[in-house]
Amino acid sequence: MSSPMGNGSVEPATAPVQAQQEHELPQLPWRVPLDPAPWWAWALFLLPFVAVPALNSWLWMGARDMLAVGLLTIIGASVVRVAGGVVLYRVELYPTGLKARTSMLIRSLAWQDVGKIEIGEDSVVLTRGPDEHEINGIPKDRTAEVAAVMEGLRERSLTTQVRRHRPRPGIGTALVLLYVVLSIGAFMLRWHLVI
Repeated sequence: MSSPMGNGSVEPATAPVQAQQEHELPQLPWRVPLDPAPWWAWALFLLPFVAVPALNSWLWMGARDMLAVGLLTIIGASVVRVAGGVVLYRVELYPTGLKARTSMLIRSLAWQDVGKIEIGEDSVVLTRGPDEHEINGIPKDRTAEVAAVMEGLRERSLTTQVRRHRPRPGIGTALVLLYVVLSIGAFMLRWHLVI
């Protein structure tokens, strides 16, 4: 699964969504239907919270062990971030744009910035200038519906003035910080470096 709303080159399976395609819009905000996250993603997300603090608390006290604590913490934080991006990902459609929520960021894209909407096999690709944003994990039988709703909202928004938002931290930022505190704190408590 590629990163949500990630910039990159993708090859949609079908042509752009036709503007003439009429579709009754759902009540907004509307959450895009996504396939449930696989069980291993939850396990991968939760495992570092237990395993790395436990390993850090068992390490011997020494210069090499300090390096090991740091490396384990960084590797585990990367695993939490990547796995959390799968587990906590969702997309909501609003009258002025969409919000993609990952574990680390909440990213917004205004409909007026979208130049083209294309349908892939299990994804919808939004083109903004030279950038392509792929929203994947959509059930295959619902990609056309999702693209039609997006196209309808994009057409409606052409006469509306919108404020553009920068990406902001999501809940995963707090979870990664919690992970860092737990893993380093376990080591410090084990060796009585803190009271």
